[in-house]
Amino acid sequence: MGKLNLNSYKEDTVVWRGSLKVSSRPVITLTLSSDARDDAHTTVFSSPFPQHRTIRVWLKRDSGQYWPSIYHTMSSPCSAMAYHHDSRRIFVGQDNGAIMEFHISEDFNKMNFVKTYPAHQNRVSAITFCLTSEWVISTGHDKCISWMCTRSGSMLGRHYFTSWASCLQYDYETRYAFVGDYSGQITLLKLEQNTCSIITTLKGHEGSITSLWWDPVQRLLFSGASDHSIIMWDIGGRKGRTLLLQGHHDKVQAICYIQLTRQLVSCSADGGIAVWNMDISREEAPQWLESDSCQKCEQPFFWNIKQMWDTKTLGLRQHHCRKCGQAVCGKCSTKRSSYPIMGFEFQVRVCDSCFESIKDEDRTSLATFHEGKHNISHMSMDISRGLMVTCGSDRIVKIWDMTPVVGCSLATGFSSR
Repeated sequence: MGKLNLNSYKEDTVVWRGSLKVSSRPVITLTLSSDARDDAHTTVFSSPFPQHRTIRVWLKRDSGQYWPSIYHTMSSPCSAMAYHHDSRRIFVGQDNGAIMEFHISEDFNKMNFVKTYPAHQNRVSAITFCLTSEWVISTGHDKCISWMCTRSGSMLGRHYFTSWASCLQYDYETRYAFVGDYSGQITLLKLEQNTCSIITTLKGHEGSITSLWWDPVQRLLFSGASDHSIIMWDIGGRKGRTLLLQGHHDKVQAICYIQLTRQLVSCSADGGIAVWNMDISREEAPQWLESDSCQKCEQPFFWNIKQMWDTKTLGLRQHHCRKCGQAVCGKCSTKRSSYPIMGFEFQVRVCDSCFESIKDEDRTSLATFHEGKHNISHMSMDISRGLMVTCGSDRIVKIWDMTPVVGCSLATGFSSR
């Protein structure tokens, strides 16, 4: 795997070399921000988990090192966080189900309490804030999504699911909310002032949904799951088109789509960081076909008792070709191959005939893979400057210069540091 460069920033901004140790407990969530008036200042908001119950704001000093400018202790362990850059408002979800709002001072050295929102009855899993409607929207382990008015602090609406709600994305223009849950399902809701309606449900993952990313420009939804895979849902196309991306060997913890360069950045629990090229015409992975016998040699599968009796043969185990989707036996699918155009970045099972049709150039990778050197639990990106911050179970926060791998430059529209 390639390695991301921890090089010095240009001018007076420096990438943190090595690590930023936050506490003796793993970090549960964090946000990377920058001062719009001074691009040389980078701020990291972190929340250690769980016993310390603290919110810490790490401000980069003139020396280039990060030091905590705010250290605030909460009444309950922190589980989720959302920061609104323009208004400097921060919303912190807790294990007791409450969300606390604070206002950060202009110099990032003071945090004032605003109010508490009784949003959930159990742990808060995700938060987003909409300034235009003055809503704070959240999901929790009480299996619901709630939206509350930040002016009055009152509950506007709530909707329950059958499983824990694990992640959330929100379209501010249409008021559509995308909610991923532990059953592997994604629910699309239309939120109104005091009610909501279910638009559709998306099913494709075999594990719990761990992360979501919504791109309102191309109207694409990306989902990562504990089944190690990522799915791109073409919501705007209205044709049910999906693209499968398989390149991680552990559950996908965080994803971020860079619309400007058409790249997707994903991080997994084993420390893997992938940068996917989405500016190409990818192919949809086929649906797996079902059959009582091999669709190549017609030998019966082990549950096809009648054909086994008629042919006096033992039944075979069913497999599936990842390229054509046909149900095949082991003898007809002895080959393995990568097929990046369909999202398979490592070798998968293909039938012998499909293996012969795959050329060497078809195996050229369409993603780059890098080692984060710690078990990543959360990731946030400052897309405008090509910066990424990760936190892991090793109690360390790392800030990455992503410009060498995501193609960020002034020519493509990224701001100077």
